[in-house]
Amino acid sequence: MIKSDIIIIGAGPEGLFAVFEAGLLKLKCHIIDSLPIPGGQCAEIYPKKPIYDIPSQPEILAGDLISKLMEQIKPFSPGFTLGEMAQTIDKNSNGEFIITTDKGTQHQAPIVAIAGGLGTFVPRKPQLDRLKEYEDNGIDYIIRDPEKYRDKKVLIAGGGDSALDWTIFLSNIAAEITLIHRRTEFRGAIDSVEKVQFLKNNNKIKLFTPAEVFKLEGKNSLEAIYIVHKEQEKKIEIDYFIPLFGLTPKLGPIADWGLEIEKNAIKVNNSFDYQTNIPGIYAIGDVNTYPGKLKLILCGFHEATLMCQSAYSRIYPEKKNILKYTTVSGITGFDGTRKEAQKSTIRSIE
Repeated sequence: MIKSDIIIIGAGPEGLFAVFEAGLLKLKCHIIDSLPIPGGQCAEIYPKKPIYDIPSQPEILAGDLISKLMEQIKPFSPGFTLGEMAQTIDKNSNGEFIITTDKGTQHQAPIVAIAGGLGTFVPRKPQLDRLKEYEDNGIDYIIRDPEKYRDKKVLIAGGGDSALDWTIFLSNIAAEITLIHRRTEFRGAIDSVEKVQFLKNNNKIKLFTPAEVFKLEGKNSLEAIYIVHKEQEKKIEIDYFIPLFGLTPKLGPIADWGLEIEKNAIKVNNSFDYQTNIPGIYAIGDVNTYPGKLKLILCGFHEATLMCQSAYSRIYPEKKNILKYTTVSGITGFDGTRKEAQKSTIRSIE
């Protein structure tokens, strides 16, 4: 059982910033996310895309924003359960929430903050016979450990940033990399497209466009796939097939927790603290809805701040929290680190 003060569901920008605000109040957080890395969409879908409406940042890449948030929350030592989906929620005899993931990991806390963005991201899967037979047995939709593919024959299908970036990365690990896309044009960062072109020109990877997979083959595990390339069928022997066709957001099991849902979003009370219809459960960021809601990261940061203040009052109803400015009080991390402004002195100069 993993215990904390706040269980945060979702490791996107709002969930990460909530760790910081909670840390200022000496509240310990643990984050659950179905993706294998922190950052949500910013890390998984568009890490190289610029964001222009983050205060004090005229332009920042989504991936860099996540890196800075991870650096900001480091002193507060958050826990992470990654690659697992929050499945069920219960209450124990003390009135604390117990959240169990799809892999059986249990978490306990008096407060739950749902910061799930647009919801749980489910991979878009190709429509192929025997697909389920080879899932986790030759077919992967998310790359969790690149070392798994060392000295293996890997085929990646897709035409976006994720397919391009993993082709580049795995070209230095796998024995053989093949990239296919149903179109001739790729939609991604210019430098990524140019790097893939360089790898192809120097025979570091095999590239087939336009091409699509139409058949899977293998006895106990995936051994080969068949593609149609320029109206010609071709068999390619592989160890792993990684279709990277993007992710589809779904509210997932959270929709069955008894929360008030409106148009696939969780209704909250925005006049106070972004709490749901269940006391002790909050929803912040794109996952919530209320009159006047704007789905912006900076609005989610504001929601996270008020949520943490309310959470503190619920956990410690007998204590009065006095707002302290970090410019005055500094930051003391759970890891023993201390950040504060340089102290002034009063002394004469002779």
